[in-house]
Amino acid sequence: MEMLDHVAPESSLQFLLSKEKGLPFNQYTWLTTHNSFAKLGDRSATGSIILAPTNQQDTVTSQLNDGIRGLMLDMYDFQNDIWLCHSYGGNCYNFTSFQPAIKVLREIQAFLEANPSEIITIFIEDYVTSPRGLTKVFDAAGLRKYWFPVSRMPKNGGKWPRVDDMVQKNQRLVVFTSKSAKEASEGIAFEWRYVVENQYGDGGMIAGSCPSRAESAALNTTSRSLVLVNHFPDRPDITQACKHNSAPLMDMVNTCYQAAGNRWPNFIAVDFYKVRALHHPESVRIHDDSKAQFLAMINFRTRRGVMAGEPQLLQMSQMVI
Repeated sequence: MEMLDHVAPESSLQFLLSKEKGLPFNQYTWLTTHNSFAKLGDRSATGSIILAPTNQQDTVTSQLNDGIRGLMLDMYDFQNDIWLCHSYGGNCYNFTSFQPAIKVLREIQAFLEANPSEIITIFIEDYVTSPRGLTKVFDAAGLRKYWFPVSRMPKNGGKWPRVDDMVQKNQRLVVFTSKSAKEASEGIAFEWRYVVENQYGDGGMIAGSCPSRAESAALNTTSRSLVLVNHFPDRPDITQACKHNSAPLMDMVNTCYQAAGNRWPNFIAVDFYKVRALHHPESVRIHDDSKAQFLAMINFRTRRGVMAGEPQLLQMSQMVI
């Protein structure tokens, strides 16, 4: 297997488009952050200490600059606005709230404005019940002009538009919601009509097993054209992230490839994507080129398989996160 050790920490899409122009959106793999908004060490924008799990080290802007192209955001009605939050009993509280969603959405808008060849996908865990609440916050953030319309999404497992076509039309923001009714009422795609996804949390980290999560169709359902692989524990732990994000992750990608009917994941969701261990298990460091190298290796192997008609399993022995 060729090792892509020359890859710089540049945009994943820039790298891919420079090598393989014109492939459909669903023939790429996009690194995704779980609970992208839940930043380690932050206080709530309410001023409260946060007593809720944190899953990432960086702001969303830094994540995007590092090549992250999938964001998982939990949105709630809170303080007469839409907030990014964890919850108890389905409700957002000062001590579980992070910040108003519009702040992160404006970070995304600024990135798309500054990077006209980039595509971002947002997965919303949607607890918003206020009328057209999501529409209002996305519009207020200036994101409507980048919206990829539901009408262009394949309904029966077909190929997506090519990424260069999406860029040319400036339809560079793909948004999914967990609420089915909002596809008709707000034009936001209902995730489970287009995506299959494995079990999240501890249940999705059992070696040799890749069950689908309850909301998802079976992973091998080919009428869903996108595959998302979760690989993070129930309780985020930065001291274990190196282990989780190395050989077990690559093994799970291979396991889920088979469970999904020999389809590689389009999105791989992780906690603490930047962590790499040093000599001591309690210490971590940032490895600047690991994300680009990881993405490039997966895309090189899986897309070469697509083009050659011979998908090949990934080998962890020559890849380190």
